[in-house]
Amino acid sequence: MQHRNFQLFIAGQLISLIGTWMQTTAQLWLVYKLTGSAALLGVFGFASQVPMLFLSSIGGYVGDRYDRHRGVIATQTISMILAFALAGLTLTKLINEWELIVVAFLVGIVNAFDVPIRQAFLVHMVGKEDLPNAIALNSSIFNGARVAGPAIAGFAIAWVGEGWCFFLNGLSFVAVIVALLMMRIERREIKPSTDSPLRSFVQGFRFAMSDLPMRSALLLLSVLSLFGLQYSVFMPIYAQDILKGNARTLGLLMSSAGIGAVLGALHFAARTHYKGLARWIAATSTTCSVCLILFSQAKTFWLCVAVLFVVGSAATSQMAATNTLIQNRVPDELRSRVMAVYATMFMGVQPIGALLAGGVAKRIGAPYTLTAFGSLVLLGSLIFIVRVVMRLRETQAAPAD
Repeated sequence: MQHRNFQLFIAGQLISLIGTWMQTTAQLWLVYKLTGSAALLGVFGFASQVPMLFLSSIGGYVGDRYDRHRGVIATQTISMILAFALAGLTLTKLINEWELIVVAFLVGIVNAFDVPIRQAFLVHMVGKEDLPNAIALNSSIFNGARVAGPAIAGFAIAWVGEGWCFFLNGLSFVAVIVALLMMRIERREIKPSTDSPLRSFVQGFRFAMSDLPMRSALLLLSVLSLFGLQYSVFMPIYAQDILKGNARTLGLLMSSAGIGAVLGALHFAARTHYKGLARWIAATSTTCSVCLILFSQAKTFWLCVAVLFVVGSAATSQMAATNTLIQNRVPDELRSRVMAVYATMFMGVQPIGALLAGGVAKRIGAPYTLTAFGSLVLLGSLIFIVRVVMRLRETQAAPAD
């Protein structure tokens, strides 16, 4: 893609996101190593993601009212500071599970601003015509880092410990900050408004809910996020207790899902049109749910790797298709607000799912919890097929489909 700003962004993001995935993997491992508790893994997931539920509306408001370029620089800088703080606590042996949870909560606050602003910032780098490819390529970079980061973290934890994973993540933010500073972004005209953040969020929510394909895709994505994506919370349990492995096992499991996610994003990036997105979303969601059920009862390493590969591919394709559908249908003056709705309905519900997953797993175990969650995603997919895909086919609503 011949957009200098986007090329800079992608290069910086790749390095930074590898560090982010290293930190995520090391945090999960360290929480489970310190506590051995599935419930606290759920609490950790809740703390890291719950700010998205309550603060992404403010993030969307900021993105529509202020300079998005400077906003992304600010969020990346704060994330770097938090990574170094976490590294310092861990390397000096002062860290405990609750400090890990507090830092995760603070990172979640930053992400609540970063996600809607950064998603809305994409269009300024590539323009609306190349936006679908930019979204897919950005997703590919994210998931490429998801392959490398956990794998590197698994070996790094075994060799030098979790603290150095956090330190390397802090260093990785330098790349994306430098890339952002090197960009030449045309200043957009920002329309003044007296609306409050809550009212702005409601405007974005009403716009999203007024459109059948957008509304349905967002609701299905929420189901995936609430139930389907909770498999990552249980990765330390599968690596250590079910597969009898170690930190390297954890890294390889997470990387297998990442490899699938990269290929899923690249497959979606090959699309040259917006048609058929509803069918694409239905197919990928159904595939993801079936594979989650298979994974939940898997007892061998290579079967887990194979199934997680498909889960990663299908889930990422669904996310990219939903993001593309929304970005194509929203006017620029509402873009950050609608992307805040996207962030809330996607990432904002994850903490509820994480807390629920931890509590249920404490009672019935991780495998049966994932079986139940995968079944709920499958039910949501079937409802989407009946109420959206079949209806669109009957009415021959080609632009919506």
